[in-house]
Amino acid sequence: MSAWVLPDHIADVLPSEARHIEELRRQLLDTARGYGFELVMPPLLEHLESLLSGTGEALDLQTFKLVDQLSGRTMGLRADTTPQVARIDAHLLNRRGVTRLCYCGPVLHARPDRPHASREPLQFGAEIYGHSGLEADTEVLRLALDCLRAAGVTERVQGAVIVDLADARIVQSLLDGVRLDSAVVPRVHAALAAKDLSSLRTLTAGFPATAREGLLALPQLYGDVAVLDEARRALPDSPALRAALSDLRQLAGRVEGAKVSFDLADLRGYAYYSGVRFGMYTDGATDALVRGGRYDEVGAVFGRNRPAVGFSLDVRELVGVLPAQPLRAAIRAPWSDAADLGRAIAELRAHGETVVCVLPGHDSEIDEFHCDRELVARNGQWTVQPL
Repeated sequence: MSAWVLPDHIADVLPSEARHIEELRRQLLDTARGYGFELVMPPLLEHLESLLSGTGEALDLQTFKLVDQLSGRTMGLRADTTPQVARIDAHLLNRRGVTRLCYCGPVLHARPDRPHASREPLQFGAEIYGHSGLEADTEVLRLALDCLRAAGVTERVQGAVIVDLADARIVQSLLDGVRLDSAVVPRVHAALAAKDLSSLRTLTAGFPATAREGLLALPQLYGDVAVLDEARRALPDSPALRAALSDLRQLAGRVEGAKVSFDLADLRGYAYYSGVRFGMYTDGATDALVRGGRYDEVGAVFGRNRPAVGFSLDVRELVGVLPAQPLRAAIRAPWSDAADLGRAIAELRAHGETVVCVLPGHDSEIDEFHCDRELVARNGQWTVQPL
């Protein structure tokens, strides 16, 4: 095997795509800043016990592990940034009121989470800590939609954005009081997410009748807002269930510029979700472009159990569903050490223009930029002329 062949599900990013990714990263961060979110930059690796505190088995299996040559302790390369941001909120900032934080950086997955997925996503996310009301869920949902708008998804991708809503409290309420082996819970979650009724019947065979019937009803509870009324009839009544269905109805009414659907059996994503959760879909994407929701327990392991809600997306995957950008317009200039030419080029670049100096013997080569103008000497002055 050639030494330069990259590992499976790892890829280089070439100029046009890299430029698109970087421009989109800036747009997303600027959009979050417009809502008052502050940028944080957690480290790529941490001691393993800190990185995986309270995150569950799924994230543990996705985390690359290595030994620190300085301390001899086991370290991990982050597979998700949310636990790190929760640590920052709990220990480094330690604010009493609302904290809005955003981030954008690479994460590494030990295995792809679906076919053809990258193991090196560029994860952008935004999170609100310190407010338990539905107002925070609403703001996060609206920010996520505005991020897709800023990316041009609503303009450049055919088909509307679909916001799919669910709530972790529904399944939690059905399992409340059921004595379960810890290994069974993720299998029940997986069967629900896959709508695998056969496996679900087997797994729930020894459950109390009320819990079993409710769990078996969930895979059919998907569709438009009428699903919420159907859920009230089909599922056993409980305060948690009533609160979940009420929050889902209210949140759906606050979504603007997108279609809303419900899938009450959807449990995909990491295990720290504790309330309303959502995914955003559009044509051309093989999975949700955005995933988010409420995860009030995520900071508990750091000694500060604060309300929390947020979302994340993979910038590289988002670029993949958008049309390729045209080459960037640029100005062609001759190569010379002449001081007056250097000043003319510097002034153009200071005004935001891209000026490509053509090296001798390379006049006709193709590159990342579309040179539609050229810098030429006219009457002792350097001027820009159309090509």
